[in-house]
Amino acid sequence: MAERMERGMAGKIAGKTAKRMDTGSGTESRKAVDGDKDRAKDSKHKVRDEEGKTGVGKSGKRFAEDGDALSKQRSGEKRRDGSLPRERKGTDGLSAPKKQDGRGLSAGYRREDSKRGGSYGGRGTRRSTSICPVLNLCGGCQLLDMEYAKQLDFKQKQVEELLKGLCPVKPIIGMKDPFHYRNKVHAVFDRDKKGNIISGIYEENTHHVVPVEKCLIENQKADEIIGTIRGMLKSFKIRTYDEDTGFGLLRHVLIRKGFSTGEIMVVLVTASPVFPSKNNFVKALREKHPEITTIVQNINGRGTSMVLGDKEHVLYGKGYIVDELCGCRFRISSKSFYQVNSVQTEILYEKALSLSGLTGRELVVDAYCGIGTIGIIASKAAGKVIGVELNQGAVRDAVNNAKMNGIDNIRFYCNDAGRFLVNMAEQGENADVVIMDPPRSGSTEEFMDAVGKLGAGKVVYVSCNPETLARDVRYMKKLGYRAVEAWPVDMFPETDHVETVVLIQRKDT
Repeated sequence: MAERMERGMAGKIAGKTAKRMDTGSGTESRKAVDGDKDRAKDSKHKVRDEEGKTGVGKSGKRFAEDGDALSKQRSGEKRRDGSLPRERKGTDGLSAPKKQDGRGLSAGYRREDSKRGGSYGGRGTRRSTSICPVLNLCGGCQLLDMEYAKQLDFKQKQVEELLKGLCPVKPIIGMKDPFHYRNKVHAVFDRDKKGNIISGIYEENTHHVVPVEKCLIENQKADEIIGTIRGMLKSFKIRTYDEDTGFGLLRHVLIRKGFSTGEIMVVLVTASPVFPSKNNFVKALREKHPEITTIVQNINGRGTSMVLGDKEHVLYGKGYIVDELCGCRFRISSKSFYQVNSVQTEILYEKALSLSGLTGRELVVDAYCGIGTIGIIASKAAGKVIGVELNQGAVRDAVNNAKMNGIDNIRFYCNDAGRFLVNMAEQGENADVVIMDPPRSGSTEEFMDAVGKLGAGKVVYVSCNPETLARDVRYMKKLGYRAVEAWPVDMFPETDHVETVVLIQRKDT
């Protein structure tokens, strides 16, 4: 079946609609499809923060990034465009920083100095004695002042309520240490009213920067490096960028850290390619932090809400970091989508593969594959894997990742996932297992119809929004499928977001 699939896909489907990225040659052998979105899962889907292009809309409204958004509607707000509560469409139509899930602890704070308790009743009921001094300004860690066991219970009941009558829900998988889990940290730079250089987060619904030195959920080394950069700007006479006047150089700093490898990337986002004393600045930063493995200058001179621009220069190192996940190595650039909680991501992916029950013979379709993480990990236990992703940059990363891991039984196609599966079904092709990881807006009826026509015996649905998950499970039921079991995974402790992986099977299997 794998050989037949390869002939059918390469000769019929890919030739008409998709651009294939071959792991053997790494060359583009097919004409590109129209459209290239920032982690676009589907042409009808809301976009995730695939390439780190996050910002604040010109209207001042803000979006969530990295999937750590509100997952249930309680306030009576109405959604639009597939967004979640407290998300609003900005002028650029893309994500804006959430600033960053409670990033805001004063210098010298020790986690053990405070105790958490109480219940969650919405933003208006947060205690004034929160363990995070800027919690109400940030708005990211909705459950920060709730005991962690109660957070897990809250999320468990949420998923159970939404999937009631659809499938049993297994106990939620939490973290042993629900702090400092984010391997990606972003800080915006500005000056306060006295002219002092500050870095931190945007106050909710504004462009006012709230100074932050430490955050309970961000990597501590990343916060330390950001603090060092903040202190270096004055001695190097580097001005922070002023959104109102358009003057200044440094706009943002992005830090990415490999959980398994310890490699660290520093991205300096500047308004101009001209960086005075650039070499000396890089040398001084490396002397203060020899653990940094690469430094990149990203140029964003546009009047845009996006954090990252299109052009980059590598100032030190190789321009990317490498991390390990489930025994596979992945190359991560400044714009690569990579889950921010490595510990829970391994748990999530291992659970997804366990539910798929691969025996080494199956043809697996990894829909919305991103940089190929799930598909590459699954390839070790599958006969053949087809990865489908609309974002060209993500597909190129996926090809490089497959090569780096010496995997030759996986092929990546640059195409809309729904359209791709429809074409597969029209050509009479089939698949044994479909792994789908759609954005918060969920999947589309077109995609799910195609899954049914492919005759896939199993569907492993990785969801970042239990509401759209429940909707899609109900639709799959109409197509002759049943949800067998659901496993909630706490990917973003201190927030009320929850990931869920569900096994869906054909009723006749």
